[in-house]
Amino acid sequence: MAEQWIIRVQGKEYGPADLATLREWKADGRVLPANPARQADVEEAHWKTAGDIPGLFQVEPPPVQTNVEANASPARTVSRAGASAGIAADTATTTSKPPSRNILVETFRIYFRGFFQFFCLSLLSIVPIVCAELTNRFVDTAPGVNVDLRTLVAVAVGLCMLVLRIVLVPVYIAGIQILTAELATGHRLGFFSVLNAAVKYWPRVAGLGLFVYGVFFLLILFALGIAIMVVTSAALFSIVLALGLLAFQVWLFGRFFINVLFWQQFTVLENANVSEALRESRRLARSGRDLPWYQRPLWRGALIVSIWIAFALAIAVVAMWPRLAAEWPLVRDSFSQLGVAQDPQVVLQKMMASLPKNQTASFSELGLTVLQRILQPLLGIAFVVLYLDTRQEE
Repeated sequence: MAEQWIIRVQGKEYGPADLATLREWKADGRVLPANPARQADVEEAHWKTAGDIPGLFQVEPPPVQTNVEANASPARTVSRAGASAGIAADTATTTSKPPSRNILVETFRIYFRGFFQFFCLSLLSIVPIVCAELTNRFVDTAPGVNVDLRTLVAVAVGLCMLVLRIVLVPVYIAGIQILTAELATGHRLGFFSVLNAAVKYWPRVAGLGLFVYGVFFLLILFALGIAIMVVTSAALFSIVLALGLLAFQVWLFGRFFINVLFWQQFTVLENANVSEALRESRRLARSGRDLPWYQRPLWRGALIVSIWIAFALAIAVVAMWPRLAAEWPLVRDSFSQLGVAQDPQVVLQKMMASLPKNQTASFSELGLTVLQRILQPLLGIAFVVLYLDTRQEE
């Protein structure tokens, strides 16, 4: 008789199911390698993971490898990320490679291995951006069209494309998690299979993503308000108060970043609900206190984000450099007047009014934006690899 298995998803148990049924569930995105699993005739305490079920997930050498002592045999090599997905070998005394270097190398390995699927996921944000930009250019240069009608059409199309991008963000996030986890365990998955599985996570990812990104947006908006307060204030007390509020805002931003470091991974890979995802993300981000600071998940996650922000800023500066060079004299003159003007708000209004009104991006800016979107899956892949590596270290 074929082996029967019980699968736990979102705290509920499903089965018994044979291997053929499990493969159907996997194809539908209902079973991931990290889901708890056990044989139906085995005691409930002996849970494994779906990645352990023979023949369900193809396994290749796991991603984040550890070094083994010279006298250890190959069979005693252990993979930290593989073990967190339920793919383990006999353990031995190991010495880790530099974690950050391994995570970066493994990130690029997974990205290039599944480049087509990751590129197709990137199209979920690229297509609306390109459509909005091309429509704006066409309407702006269309002959015999009333200016007011041009503006109305451009705004309507831009708004529709913005809404479409926002709607597709949860699918993109879930797709990155699912595809990376599959590739990390050596299994190839088609784009439409990834898309089908990702769509099922839309409500949960959308709700939690709205909360997370909403809080980050409010914190950034608060920081901008404080910066304007510092620039426009002439009283010493107001400046000191604004700087104090800015320091408090930076502290809040850092605390929230720690608490939601792994929210995407727990939401998708662990099938956790909103409260569980936030709680477990906070716990895992604060783990590894016995490790050197540079090996803790918090600092490794901060390093990954810092590298990506530096890259994104570099792309933005290169794309907007001609426009910045043209507008810099106006900004410089406005700031020079800011220190001597009686009313700083009047100077700011003049500075904004003096900026060019045509905000249509050049083709070079559009091309660099598309390049950034194509490479953006690297950020999500790196956090999945970090998550798998950190789970094994617990």
